[in-house]
Amino acid sequence: MKLFKLNMNKTLLIIALTWLTNFAAFAQSGDVEMATGLRSSGKIWVVVLVVLTLFIGLFIYMFTLDRKIKKLEKDK
Repeated sequence: MKLFKLNMNKTLLIIALTWLTNFAAFAQSGDVEMATGLRSSGKIWVVVLVVLTLFIGLFIYMFTLDRKIKKLEKDK
């Protein structure tokens, strides 16, 4: 059963990575009018700042959650 879970996790990871790769490649084709407008008005930096803030917050949350889990495992 453990081997099945491991293979299933690998399969799901491969499917997710394939989908993300295809999505990223599709997103880069052509010129998007909205992105051109954001670049020309300088608002693209607001979008970049918001996305960067979200990623940093997610990283900090995951880091603190990992520390708490390690502490719980060590106490057990």
